[in-house]
Amino acid sequence: MKESEPRVVIVGAGFGGLSCAQALARAPVEITLIDRQNHHLFQPLLYQVATAGLSPADIAWPVRRMLRRQKNVEVLLGEVSGADVHARTVRLGEKALAYDFLVLATGATHAYFGKDEWEPYAPGLKQLDDATDIRQRILMAFERAEIATDPDEREALLTFVVVGAGPTGVELAGAIAELAKRALASDFRHIDPTQARIVLVEAGPRVLTAFPEKLSAYSERALERLGVEVRTGHPITSCSSHGVTLDKKEVPARTIIWAAGVAASRAAEWLGVESDRAGRVPVDAELRPTGLEDVFVVGDTALFIDESGAPLPGVAPVAKQQGVHVGRLIRAAVEGRGLPGPFRYRNWGNMATIGRRAAVIDWGTFRLRGRLAWWLWGFVHIYFLINLRSRLIVAIQWLWSYLMFDSGARLITGLERRNRGVE
Repeated sequence: MKESEPRVVIVGAGFGGLSCAQALARAPVEITLIDRQNHHLFQPLLYQVATAGLSPADIAWPVRRMLRRQKNVEVLLGEVSGADVHARTVRLGEKALAYDFLVLATGATHAYFGKDEWEPYAPGLKQLDDATDIRQRILMAFERAEIATDPDEREALLTFVVVGAGPTGVELAGAIAELAKRALASDFRHIDPTQARIVLVEAGPRVLTAFPEKLSAYSERALERLGVEVRTGHPITSCSSHGVTLDKKEVPARTIIWAAGVAASRAAEWLGVESDRAGRVPVDAELRPTGLEDVFVVGDTALFIDESGAPLPGVAPVAKQQGVHVGRLIRAAVEGRGLPGPFRYRNWGNMATIGRRAAVIDWGTFRLRGRLAWWLWGFVHIYFLINLRSRLIVAIQWLWSYLMFDSGARLITGLERRNRGVE
């Protein structure tokens, strides 16, 4: 990299940040890509790690490895704590890194709607550490139930509450049900895992509210066939290590998982701009915050209003398309060419899986449900994995699980560290 070339600092190596860096592969710029983790994560399959369907390495790849052939990029491991838009720098530890263009792709975290004290009891699912922690909680619940002598405690240990019935919540509930009622069915001697109680709670009127009502209704029926209790129209009002309160009734449960909401990173605070209630930064048609010509915000951090007047959802295709668009904008600017025009999202639709042979697909005028939708869901997700090795491994594991009703990643890790008080 040449010192005279403009420097592009990208914060975040998720779908948006990585796509932007790759779009600038042949541009005459220096790129600094910063992330708190050393890996890029395929979040749509994170729930399968949490429910012991896949191993972490199946859906995560080292960022340095992915960009090793791109000579105009350097990767830094660290956490950005702020930005100075006047000095055009970002703070990384004790250092101030200068930029000519800044791309914030910092993603989102869990939102508890003002009840942050619930977080220790109801972890969310955003990172690999979240997934392995949830996997440990789920598997340890069965292990503790196996040795429990109090029937009430055993029942609470075998009760799993998932809060939020969007795609993540629906997929988690279905996967836990299949884990309990099929993969673990004959593994224990003193408990019957098939009697596990899985409760899916949604404050709204139905599950998968982003999908058409008919697909939503099908999804609810499919969950109920798996033995999931679907409770809509009532938010939880309390949450503790003992369980949740739902519709003024106590639901004793030792495992609670949060899939009800997200909040954007602190990017708006860094930039000194107003944000929406979820912390997202309003951006214009070129994905710039108002008044900041050299700053771009993409993915879950950005509030982009589409042609229909609705904000774009925080999903991987949005982040990827925005990252590519910003990369093209920056390249056109440094090469002195005409800009590619305003950002337009190409909506490829929504997909969600409920369980074995059950999924829903909404591609606008084309809608599909059931077994064929499930196979298509699997094909699409395998196709979008990063490399051939991951595609082959995931495909083989899914085929094995489909044929043998087995889940091969049922490892409980981290207990020794936790017992020693080390996080």
